[in-house]
Amino acid sequence: MGDKYPPITGFKLALLTVGVSLAIFMNILDTSIANVAIPTIAGNLAVSPDEGTWVITSFAVSLAISLPLTGWFGKRFGEVRLFLAATLLFSLFSLLCGLAVSLPMLILFRVLQGAVAGPMIPLSQSLLLANYPPEKHGTALSIWSMTAVVAPVVGPILGGLITDNYSWPWIFYINVPVGLIAVAITAVILRGRETDKERRPIDKIGLALLIIGVASLQILLDKGNELDWFSSPTICWLGVVAAVALSFFVVWELTEEHPVVDLTLFKRRNFSVATAAISFGYLAFFGSVVIFPLWLQTQMGYTATWAGIAAAPIGMLAVVIAPMLGSLMKRFDLRVLVTIAFALFAGVSFWVSGFATNIDLSQLMIPRLIFGIGMPLFFVPLITMSLSGLAPHRVASASGLLNFLRMLAGGFGASISIAIWDQRQALHDARLSASASLHNPFTQHVFSKLAEIGVGAKTSIAEFAHVIDKQSFMLATNDFFWLSGCVFVALLALVWFAKGPFGAAAARAAAD
Repeated sequence: MGDKYPPITGFKLALLTVGVSLAIFMNILDTSIANVAIPTIAGNLAVSPDEGTWVITSFAVSLAISLPLTGWFGKRFGEVRLFLAATLLFSLFSLLCGLAVSLPMLILFRVLQGAVAGPMIPLSQSLLLANYPPEKHGTALSIWSMTAVVAPVVGPILGGLITDNYSWPWIFYINVPVGLIAVAITAVILRGRETDKERRPIDKIGLALLIIGVASLQILLDKGNELDWFSSPTICWLGVVAAVALSFFVVWELTEEHPVVDLTLFKRRNFSVATAAISFGYLAFFGSVVIFPLWLQTQMGYTATWAGIAAAPIGMLAVVIAPMLGSLMKRFDLRVLVTIAFALFAGVSFWVSGFATNIDLSQLMIPRLIFGIGMPLFFVPLITMSLSGLAPHRVASASGLLNFLRMLAGGFGASISIAIWDQRQALHDARLSASASLHNPFTQHVFSKLAEIGVGAKTSIAEFAHVIDKQSFMLATNDFFWLSGCVFVALLALVWFAKGPFGAAAARAAAD
């Protein structure tokens, strides 16, 4: 589109940005808004909370599968038409999710909602880049990143407020007006600016292998901790199926004339480096997004709403910095900006790894505020780096593959972080319990003091066990954030394997 039509400017460009941003905000918001409502949804639909988690899993599996298919569908039907259809259908399926009266019905509509949500993410990037002037591509990606960063932060808070004060269907109903407004704006601005279409045969074998492999892997990640990982035959079989299907998928796609996923993108050095950096970075980041509120709610006595408020500052400075990224990326090497981001992430992670159980809300919020400085410096330059040198017709495919791997890494991050957290807690609990036995002089002194003020032996033991449990989770949380800091330090070197020039200059020089 960028070569076929002149860039949009002025008020029309601002309006297009609003329309696309609304659609993406709604899309990304739905990945987190339902999380805090799962107990309520499960209770209302008369199922267990474990069964209720399929409301999240079904959406994630469907979304992950549809993401890398964006390139093929975009070329087959046109990127503008596909984006409008996906956004409209997302609104429709959101309405049907709210109207669901049983868990199977809700899961069905969540699967359909996830299927149409996938193409919206890469297409939003592709459409913005295609219609922005080349010199403002950094600004376009900055705005996209700001939306992508803020939505997951707002999601848990908004979900908690809606669930507590209204009813859970409204977490889906709110998408309907937002989606309709986004479709109306985008359709008017991009009328007559459709991308070139190309009739290609569908790679049925590749598509089947992708669905089987990703679905098996996502279910494995979602249920692994619950089923004690590979001690469970179910998890073992899911692992075998995922490994075999995805291995055959890679081999098939590299030899197929019309692959459903363009794996040749990995021949490009900058795409490979940026994809690896953003995937591993997001793995560590998303793990902290899961562990931080979980620790606050289960161990520190925070409600879902207050845990969301404690995490919210991460989006505040990101909103302030994101609009300035366009000019920053013109003045500084992208690798320098990403290095600053990873250094901030590492510093904050090591800082949090020193927290104690007497931490207050303000002390929790300050590190999250600083963490937010790095968010736009992390996302936008790496996205720009990954797309540098690509011809316009390959942007949607590249963005789809990048976001697919990023979300897959996020799934790994969530599962691995919980597994590490649980294992370290068990280790610290055992150590603290051994050192605080009834034969320990300090323990005997504490119990004697409690007895002097009238506290019974059973109550003293129970309270002591509670303190040990709380401290062991605190130490496990510290261990997790220390490990995250080490991951971010390692990524500092990776990004320097990319090679400039980046952005518009590279795109014009590329021989795609």
